[in-house]
Amino acid sequence: GDAPEGRRLIQALGPHHGLVALLMDSAYQDDATRELACGLGFVPVVPPNPRRRQPWEYDKPLYRRRNGIERLFRRLKAWRRVFTRYDKLDLMYAAFITVALIAEALR
Repeated sequence: GDAPEGRRLIQALGPHHGLVALLMDSAYQDDATRELACGLGFVPVVPPNPRRRQPWEYDKPLYRRRNGIERLFRRLKAWRRVFTRYDKLDLMYAAFITVALIAEALR
């Protein structure tokens, strides 16, 4: 389900130079998404399905850091104004997300 939209988001990021890790959920471990990420200069960090015939190596310590990102999204959703999207303008919504991120960083 999410892989086609994930590929559109990766394309929207555009090409990158140097080593930029792209921490992805296992839902994005298909060949097309990984090839797109590699083609744009990202280093995809996603574990292979255990039943794959040709599994690949990935940075396990870096993949474990994805948990922190997931927890940050959970904390952002605790802000009612964020998860219900009270603000109609994208600019105001992005501004409040910035305020919520600052408040979470100061905790």
